Amino acid sequence: MNPYRTHNCGELRPYHADQAVRLAGWVDTIRDHGGVLFIDLRDHYGVTQIVLNAAVKELSRETVISVSGLLRARDPNTVDPLIETGEVEVKADRITILSRPLRPIPFEINDSLETREEVRLKYRFLDLRNPAVHQIIALRSRVISFLRDEMEHMGFMEIQTPILTSSSPEGARDYLVPSRKYKGRFYALPQAPQIFKQLLMTAGFDRYFQIAPCFRDEDARADRTPGEFYQLDFEMAFATQEDVLSVAENMLYNTFTAFGGGHAASLAGGRTVAPLPFPRLTYAESMLKYGTDKPDLRNPMIISDLTDFFADVNFVPFKGRPVRGIVAPSSASKPRSFFDHMLDYATSIGMKGLGYISVHEDMALKGPIVKFLSDGKRREMADRLGLKSDDTLFFISDKTGTVDKMAGQIRSELGARLGLVDDSVFRFCFIIDFPMYGLNEDSGEIEFTHNPFSMPQGELEALETREPLEILAYQYDVVCNGVELSSGAVRNHRPDIMVKAFEIAGYTKADIENKFSALFDAFHYGAPPHAGMAPGIDRMLMLLTGAENLREVIAFPMNNNAQDIMTGAPGVVSEQQLRDAHIKIR
Repeated sequence: MNPYRTHNCGELRPYHADQAVRLAGWVDTIRDHGGVLFIDLRDHYGVTQIVLNAAVKELSRETVISVSGLLRARDPNTVDPLIETGEVEVKADRITILSRPLRPIPFEINDSLETREEVRLKYRFLDLRNPAVHQIIALRSRVISFLRDEMEHMGFMEIQTPILTSSSPEGARDYLVPSRKYKGRFYALPQAPQIFKQLLMTAGFDRYFQIAPCFRDEDARADRTPGEFYQLDFEMAFATQEDVLSVAENMLYNTFTAFGGGHAASLAGGRTVAPLPFPRLTYAESMLKYGTDKPDLRNPMIISDLTDFFADVNFVPFKGRPVRGIVAPSSASKPRSFFDHMLDYATSIGMKGLGYISVHEDMALKGPIVKFLSDGKRREMADRLGLKSDDTLFFISDKTGTVDKMAGQIRSELGARLGLVDDSVFRFCFIIDFPMYGLNEDSGEIEFTHNPFSMPQGELEALETREPLEILAYQYDVVCNGVELSSGAVRNHRPDIMVKAFEIAGYTKADIENKFSALFDAFHYGAPPHAGMAPGIDRMLMLLTGAENLREVIAFPMNNNAQDIMTGAPGVVSEQQLRDAHIKIR
């Protein structure tokens, strides 16, 4: 028999009454009622009330104890409906102290979420005792287990790929690991298993997946942690874009349905998943209608292109520039402060102003721009945009490229200010038909806009006959509630296409042979068409739990400055360690 416990602190119920039980855990609270101690005992599974008729020396909160006694039903007046064991309690006859705090606890465990993040991360092992934090990591485990079951059910085989590999230019900085045996040479931690999963397809495996750690030396933001992250990496041989999207759609829908409205509901308020199929938007359509390639479809407003409408309108600020319009419902009657706020926001993102037309009773249009519109133009505008009484039509005009981004930001701000975003639902969509190439903002040179190993639409013929900026690729993203969950592509599996694609982006054949030697070599021995993607697990958990940043869903995250302040990483190493790795600090 286990010397510490016969049951855990979350499983005892009235039908266990009158049994001798033994529990173990941490003292969560102690209440002294006239010499009778009531202790809430906490472990991984829950909380059970312990009743003791005598004081215990040196018993304090967060002391680790083992308790034996008789389980009994609580008096109906003392039942606690907030905990699963609230109908029973243990009448203790023996308490053994297994370990007790030797230092002051730096914060109240149950209030750790109100503590400064730096303190929480320094004492993350204490922060994780908070049931609200603890259950997020427990949920992460269940989600990953569910994902594995889903992938295996669909015929995917789990295969691990190397952590120590070679450096390759994949869009972010590599983490480098010096070699002790080979002076002046370095391994790199993989930014993703990209090359290895393609090699697995070339090796004849049909459907691969893994819960893959990825390492990128990037700055942090709310939906990206510095250092490492995890993704559900999968690849399919003899597969099309449609095959991959079908797998992703089923897997994501099932996962978010299973956890979005189940146990995770208590974490994020409970959300439904919009019905299948996921909408599909081309990159161009998404940028025009939503001003971003990560559209939040919970916001019902759509951006309209009014460039042609204003082509024959003598309004100087719109002359020769693209114009976008956003209809904000039930807003014309808003107080002046609403419009002032929107103007302040517009100028804060670099706009010179924010014009608008309000629709009042009897469809009367009011605003500075109205006087530039003929009666016919006013009717045309109302019909074209379906304007209704109390609507406001906001205008955004700027240079090509900038106008869509700004319109997207105005749309998001309006959605938040007007309370139009539906927080009760997960809305997914696929973004497809990404441009293969774009212009670098700084150098003006042509560069890859997405995964460089993607197959261009039209294959070699497109690369040889079309302008680079007109070439689309078989590339796709999955977006949920404005968060990019995954990128993927149909892969390029032909050496001739690979050489030409990289040549357009400024790489030579020698560059390819040097940087991607294994993959380029493998393609010369017969490679199947293949495709895949890699949904981010951390981002999935962030959405399922309603967390504000990814650090909340990672057991031991680094802070915003890429530091693990709990363990002191990155830290100083000895001179001997540096010598062994052939490194001298400059």
